[in-house]
Amino acid sequence: MTRPSKEQPDPAGTFCRRTRREFLWQTGAGFTGVALGSLLAQDGFLGQQATAADGVSAYNPLAPNPPMFPAKAKSVIFLFMYGGPSHVDLFDYKPELFKHDGKTIEVETKGRSGNRNLGRVIGPKWKFKRHGDSGAWVSSLFPHLSGCVDDIAFLKGMYAESPLHGSAMLMMNSGRLLAGAPAIGSWANYGLGSENSNLPGFVVMLDEKGGPISGAKNWSSGFMPATYAGTVLRGSGAPILDLENPAGRSRRVQRHLLDRLRMFNERHAEQHPGNPDLEARIQSYELAYRMQATAPEAVDLSKESPSTRALYGIEEPRTDDFGRKCLLARRLVERGVRFVQLYSGGAHNDDNWDAHGDLVKNHAFHAGNTDKPIAGLLTDLKQRGLLDETLVVWGGEFGRQPIAEYSEGTGRDHNSYGFTMWMAGGGIKGGTTVGGTDELGNKAVPEIGRFHVNRLHATILHQLGMDPNALTYFHAGLEQKLVGVEGAEPIRELMV
Repeated sequence: MTRPSKEQPDPAGTFCRRTRREFLWQTGAGFTGVALGSLLAQDGFLGQQATAADGVSAYNPLAPNPPMFPAKAKSVIFLFMYGGPSHVDLFDYKPELFKHDGKTIEVETKGRSGNRNLGRVIGPKWKFKRHGDSGAWVSSLFPHLSGCVDDIAFLKGMYAESPLHGSAMLMMNSGRLLAGAPAIGSWANYGLGSENSNLPGFVVMLDEKGGPISGAKNWSSGFMPATYAGTVLRGSGAPILDLENPAGRSRRVQRHLLDRLRMFNERHAEQHPGNPDLEARIQSYELAYRMQATAPEAVDLSKESPSTRALYGIEEPRTDDFGRKCLLARRLVERGVRFVQLYSGGAHNDDNWDAHGDLVKNHAFHAGNTDKPIAGLLTDLKQRGLLDETLVVWGGEFGRQPIAEYSEGTGRDHNSYGFTMWMAGGGIKGGTTVGGTDELGNKAVPEIGRFHVNRLHATILHQLGMDPNALTYFHAGLEQKLVGVEGAEPIRELMV
């Protein structure tokens, strides 16, 4: 084939002069396309792109998928104590802190104040006591939760890289220090889909004082389609803002408007096939329509008995807000929602667990708001036979240091060297403790058990029936994983 001259234009575009891709396609007689088609078929892509009668993709990205292996848990409830709860004042009993209270000692720390080698020890301000058959140590800040320790597995050797809220929050939620990666709830829905097509698969409930630092980045779907992002639900009032139709608009009219909008979107999709953002937008409109009928029932706590409401501390001044969220979380997982995240603490300073000044005032307030609701959640799930299939996770983005941040006061700086989290239900061995910190609670000790945040994520995915090292999403030239491209192993000491 000869190249057309300027005097002989090629208006039909028969010569492959526009792109290298066209050149390879035409000179290869389309055989490269055959190979590509085979690869896409092996990955299941062609099956996913099943089309409706009008030729537009009918693929539902949240359709239920079977787990990779038998799952121990169907759903996750992540109780996020935003701000950094002090492990040495709550669960990690350290007698040496009581002994050295007020003394200045040599200890290597790293927090928002930077690196330090000396500090004034702050002894815990609450008494510790053993509870349950397991003899787990719990401080007097949690009188209700202490009765549930035989259902709880404590991870006392957690660590992470960042002692700063923004990056530490992203690490705990997405496995990355920088924004742009999918949250763990997004990964759960990407891998398994949702069991309820009328409710979001990933729900987030914020503290009444506001959201955490970095906001929606903590429940973003990142480089995945927007379908997998978390949906913010309110514990009282309208569950989702602007979900109800305007006055005078009937459901029939709403359906007509959505059908018309879908028609235009599908026409656009025909011209731009395989556009995941457009597919996600179409699906979000349809989900919102279905939620108009189903979401109000799911969040209607009046259906619950007075004894159940009392179990969560609802209508009690201190515990009403968080109690409603915990009860709502139970109702959501009952209805097939895959991942629910509840935040205790919002905004800044003492509005969350970030106790830089007066530790006693801060932690007494937040523990008092959450103790009874969390114990109520565990008790209620167990009574209903749901705890076996619901994985409950408790923790913050990091812990606190054993020394004072300032020359005066009881406040503690951030500590990502060592902190405590706990898990219950969903195939987790209750009444156990794994890992540990040094005698001051400052650093996780490898010889006792030291666990990076990625291993926590790996454990959550494993209990949901997914191999954390095989669950991947191709992006930026890599098979991306929640646990990092290098992978991570679950904490098997926790598992039944």
